[in-house]
Amino acid sequence: MGAERVVVAAAIIDHGRVLAARRRRPPSSAGGWELPGGKVEAGESPADALAREVHEELGCQIVVGDRIAGAQPLQSGLVLHAYECRLDTSGSAEPVPVEHDATIWLAPEDLDRVTWLPADRPFVLALRERLLDGEPLPGGNVGGSVRIGSTVRRPTG
Repeated sequence: MGAERVVVAAAIIDHGRVLAARRRRPPSSAGGWELPGGKVEAGESPADALAREVHEELGCQIVVGDRIAGAQPLQSGLVLHAYECRLDTSGSAEPVPVEHDATIWLAPEDLDRVTWLPADRPFVLALRERLLDGEPLPGGNVGGSVRIGSTVRRPTG
């Protein structure tokens, strides 16, 4: 049995919001939203692959943090792992879609406004819970919504 073939996804968090990118291709995924990323190449660490893929796809630099629990099986024996990330403020500017046709920053309560690709959805749901629970995340929770009991609060001012 061969080694696991890994695809990595970046949950880029900035001020309590998560970056979503809309796929252009292939036709079966076009129009679906995802966490940006791609395949880990031979001899490459998941973090290095993620930094490379995000730079290629969005033209920005990221700092890769902790892996989000779980893994999603994909076609052709691939498995998807997602990582919490933040923008590297010492490097490039805001993400710009190069290989996608659009990007959007989504607050936790807005994560269902887009149609996520099935493999990304479990990671997005886990992130929403963590953001709403106020857990410290890379990129910060400042400006994001927080759950207090059963109430979701969005900071004002």
